[in-house]
Amino acid sequence: MAGHLLKVSSLATAVFASSGFYLYNRQLNLNDLSVVRFGRAAATTVVISLDYMTAFKHVDYDTEEYWALRSKVHRRSAERLRDLCCANRGTFIKVGQHLGALDFLLPEEYTSTLKVLHSRAPQSSMEEIQQVIREDLGKELSELFVSFEEEPQGAASLAQVHKAVLHDGRTVAIKVQHPKVQRQSSKDIAMIEVMLKTVHWLFPDFAFMWLVEEAKKNMPLELDFLNEGHNAEKVANMLAHFSFLKVPMIHWDLSTKRILTMEFVDGGQINDKDYMKEHSINVNEISENLGKMYSEMIFVHGFVHCDPHPGNVLVRKCPRSKKTEIALLDHGLYQVLQPGFRLDYCRLWQALIKGDMSGVERYSLRLGAGDLYPLFACVVTSRSWTSVNAGISSVPVTHSEDVEIQTNAAQYLPQISELLNRVHRPMLLLLKTNDLLRGIETTLQTRASSSSFINMSRCCIRAMARHKRSKAHSRTRRLQITLTESLNLGRLTVYELFLWVSGSPLGHWLTALLAFLH
Repeated sequence: MAGHLLKVSSLATAVFASSGFYLYNRQLNLNDLSVVRFGRAAATTVVISLDYMTAFKHVDYDTEEYWALRSKVHRRSAERLRDLCCANRGTFIKVGQHLGALDFLLPEEYTSTLKVLHSRAPQSSMEEIQQVIREDLGKELSELFVSFEEEPQGAASLAQVHKAVLHDGRTVAIKVQHPKVQRQSSKDIAMIEVMLKTVHWLFPDFAFMWLVEEAKKNMPLELDFLNEGHNAEKVANMLAHFSFLKVPMIHWDLSTKRILTMEFVDGGQINDKDYMKEHSINVNEISENLGKMYSEMIFVHGFVHCDPHPGNVLVRKCPRSKKTEIALLDHGLYQVLQPGFRLDYCRLWQALIKGDMSGVERYSLRLGAGDLYPLFACVVTSRSWTSVNAGISSVPVTHSEDVEIQTNAAQYLPQISELLNRVHRPMLLLLKTNDLLRGIETTLQTRASSSSFINMSRCCIRAMARHKRSKAHSRTRRLQITLTESLNLGRLTVYELFLWVSGSPLGHWLTALLAFLH
């Protein structure tokens, strides 16, 4: 027996020693090993699950103590999840960022904790960046650029951006993919799927498999930078009539699947009010133009930029014209809306703005919400059921209503989870986009302004008229549709003019005069 033990221990020692020598020789990072990454993910899943299973054993449900403890469990679980994302990096950070953007869908403890992942993304070393450029473009940095800043302008979950100057003097931004992300992404998604299935098995009410489905569908597209370049050109052409929109021009001769070289555009983040004040940029104008741009993308064209977090939306004064511009960056993630879905979504918003509850129910059902349509209406608008019933355009947003929405997100998490698994898949990225845009509006203090509803209504009218014209078989019918469209758009313009006059000094003077005469 002693001889067998000696043989086994000697063999184990030899295996460990040779493995260590192999890893040292290859200069492998333990974090790159799937077994290490999976072990870390599994351990985090177990710890979080045990915390939820044991924390409430001696606390009565729906008491003050219960809700205080639940908040603490949410917070520490979110911190563990954040630490896992930071350790495993890549796809994990991307998924964590997605969750952090769902302000009005997930408990505040999770969203506020996971939001930091936008600023905690890893950086690749300069040697790794040079290696990717050498492999993909076949040249050294000095052959391609006069200068290349080693400190990145920004680092994200999948890539980082460097500023450089071409030999012809033009300044460019080079987006370079982290070298290990492509190889690890499919394995990481499989790990996340195992984690979520385990959580669903332990807690049947929490079904977040939609997250894995979205990651499987979108990650390959986001890792293909040529696809991102084509998206950028498509949206630039599609929205060319908006003089305030700036989309960086792509340098195709210096772009590959892992490298995207584009025109360098500087500016302040769209939530930076100090930058806007310093550069005399009108906050209301920016908010209104952002709403116009996204209403056009969603309702008219069905081609939607789905990652408008503040780092991807810059504001600036155009160096030549001195006019205010919005620069839209990072075009890797777009949602294409099929005509049927897009038109139902148009009709839903028209019903929500008017307070047409039968329409809200009808079009919510058509978008897959089923009997959860009241919750769906609240989730889409980030408004209370009371405001939805009254018509969201007629009820101003209050801080207490926002608090109520976030509190309900914590209380109705199982129902929200069920809703997200039930609705049509394109709805998921639209909800994320809605939440990111509302986050910007909240920071700018322009939430639910009348101009945003007018712009949405205008785009919905145009989209419905375009659809009806495509189905019309006679010139007379098409003319009738066009005249009705013009009439409805004219009414909106008159209403907009009325609101402008009402809010102007002239409007205040007239109101005071009428009150005096009365």
